[in-house]
Amino acid sequence: MLNGDRGPRLRAEDVLVRFGGVTALSGVGMDVRGGEILALIGPNGAGKTTLINTISGVYRPAAGRIFLDGREITGRAPDEVARRGVARTFQNVSLFGGMTVLENILVGRHIHMRAGILASGIYWGWGERDELRHREAAERIIDFLEISHIRKAAAGTLPYGLRKRVDLGRALAAEPTVLLLDEPMTGMNREEKEDMVRFILDISDEWAPAIVLIEHDMGVVMDISNRVVVLDHGRKIAEGVPDQIRTNTDVLRAYLGAAPAAVPGAAR
Repeated sequence: MLNGDRGPRLRAEDVLVRFGGVTALSGVGMDVRGGEILALIGPNGAGKTTLINTISGVYRPAAGRIFLDGREITGRAPDEVARRGVARTFQNVSLFGGMTVLENILVGRHIHMRAGILASGIYWGWGERDELRHREAAERIIDFLEISHIRKAAAGTLPYGLRKRVDLGRALAAEPTVLLLDEPMTGMNREEKEDMVRFILDISDEWAPAIVLIEHDMGVVMDISNRVVVLDHGRKIAEGVPDQIRTNTDVLRAYLGAAPAAVPGAAR
């Protein structure tokens, strides 16, 4: 359910990012409400991941502002942004290969862990209770993502599609109010994509975070997004519901250099 009159969970205003003499983002703005899936699309090099990195604190914008639930987080460090409710997955899966699936997902709980290292290490008192609580939360996510059968497997031994699922689980473990998904279906086969789509829709229905989805599969984008923002060469060229984007002349030109009948891959 969208968070209605409470305003956007996430808002970016006139974001400008430069790398030396290259302008990666120029005046980009968007907002996302709780329970909404907003797809962020555009050709390679359009600035999609740069925007995600700026929201999550990896990059500091040269200008513009970013708000989370009405509070400005512009330029905050990634760990502080995470503590305020923003979690993300990565285009290139970055798990701890020698750790188990359960341990990787527990890493996502670190922002909620209140027991000190000593208390957790000797496993008594508050440390024990804290450990049990976080393990229970991680196990619920493992059940939700249907990966119980690999919970004790080393993440580095898993096939690519399952590693992507574990990456999603680690992000969910943070209990985010804003979930940034950077190409969660890249490299997957059709069955793996269908599973990931189902999980994203279930996350939206059950936990209602504001979801920003970067995805190149236009069929997926048009099927599951509430709204779509399109970037090209660091600028926002379109925003609207999927049906509006599907036939938008500027979008078609950005993808194909011409304006045929529909966005590639989105024809019905």
